[in-house]
Amino acid sequence: MQKPVVETPSVDGTVKWFDPLRGFGFIVSSTGGPDILLHANVLRNFGQNAVAEGTGMQVRIQETDRGIQAVEVVSIQPRQNDPADADSHMGVIEVDSDLPLRPARVKWFDKVKGFGFLNIHGEDGDVFVHMDVLRRCGFPELQPGEAVSVRLGESERGRLAVEVMSWDAALED
Repeated sequence: MQKPVVETPSVDGTVKWFDPLRGFGFIVSSTGGPDILLHANVLRNFGQNAVAEGTGMQVRIQETDRGIQAVEVVSIQPRQNDPADADSHMGVIEVDSDLPLRPARVKWFDKVKGFGFLNIHGEDGDVFVHMDVLRRCGFPELQPGEAVSVRLGESERGRLAVEVMSWDAALED
């Protein structure tokens, strides 16, 4: 006997906070109401290990005895340019969404230094990734070996990531 399929409503909201070490965080719904619990496993099912504060998300929710919780991430929206970021190292970067998403792995990333390097699948050389790009794309940091999708740009010093998304995003592009 098959279980009946239960449709869960989707909600747009903003990440209030998320702690990857504790394995959860909360989303504030754009329509108000109580905070929505976001468990790390739900985020991992979407292809990300963490998400930055202030990132827009659409999630499917379910009401439980302990409150409302996200059961599926539908989408993560990159942060809009924030005036507080105007003094950032990278400045405002225009992302050409016609550029292909490329599968990549994190070589290393140092949150304190605010940058790291990626390797594009099947290519030689490193790709620079800056913390400002990660924050704009909803990532608080990256872990060595983590798989992501990136759109690339060029600078005087070489290739750099101008957009970072979940690994699965490259499959959909």
